Amino acid sequence: MKVTYILIDDADPRHRELSIYRQGTINRVMLEDSGYSVYSSIAIDAHNYAALFHYGLADALGSLPFMSESGNGLDSWDEAFLHCSSLKAMLNIIAGERKKIDPQNPETILLGWQEEPPAAFLREIDPNRFLSFLNELSLFVRATIKEEADLEFIL
Repeated sequence: MKVTYILIDDADPRHRELSIYRQGTINRVMLEDSGYSVYSSIAIDAHNYAALFHYGLADALGSLPFMSESGNGLDSWDEAFLHCSSLKAMLNIIAGERKKIDPQNPETILLGWQEEPPAAFLREIDPNRFLSFLNELSLFVRATIKEEADLEFIL
């Protein structure tokens, strides 16, 4: 069987249309508000989205008490909320997971595959780019703590 290997290119609009090309957002919200308002957001681009799962951060964060309609927490296909009381623990998890990332070791990972026609979708992961995102995310979480706000994850 001949398998086609496709290295995801963010600049290629055909790649951005693939279902395997995932992005997300983390919103600063107030669960106590009577209405729904987003006060600030941080985007998770496709590179950092893949790295979030590849480096195990999504699994590690899954230990926190996320709330979601489906009841699956952060593993939900819907939005998941994290109360402000858990944000310091989130920062500790991020700090612990970032120590495991070797900034000198870029990787090419398998995002997924399809059977017909046989194809494997790959993505290059730049650890320094992801570490920079983790710095930005940590600052966002610290600001959220100061505002006594909560987080909404849309993955």
